[in-house]
Amino acid sequence: MIRAAKMEDWKGISKLLTQLCYPDTEFFIKDNMERLLIHPDEELMVYEDEGCIVACISIHFIPQLGIRRDTALISYLVVDSTIRSKGIGKKLEEFATASARKRGCESIQVHCHSRRIDAHRFYERQGYKEAPKYFSKRLDNDGSNTR
Repeated sequence: MIRAAKMEDWKGISKLLTQLCYPDTEFFIKDNMERLLIHPDEELMVYEDEGCIVACISIHFIPQLGIRRDTALISYLVVDSTIRSKGIGKKLEEFATASARKRGCESIQVHCHSRRIDAHRFYERQGYKEAPKYFSKRLDNDGSNTR
């Protein structure tokens, strides 16, 4: 079942993020979740199965200056690696699309690392089109990029 994330979900979400090569989130995820959970332009949802968090999605609604309506952005969508390809990701993506439509968004976007080939195929099946280019600049002190 899809439901809004709660603070007590942090361990399950952290475990999922580790599967996406985001290690050590347990040291800061609570602070990040506190900010997301109270922000009116954010939705953090989980998929719970038999009391366990098996998937999550983070959706951001971004006001726009040059177009009439907002843009929705999926920043994280992860399903536990042991149960992928069972339709859970599709349900979460469809939830995000419905939420974006409900808020009147013009489009929905997703950022997905170039190495996640299976995820690319998933998003293409869901109707997404590649829209290159996307640039990113690291703002940490040493300039390294571990992802």
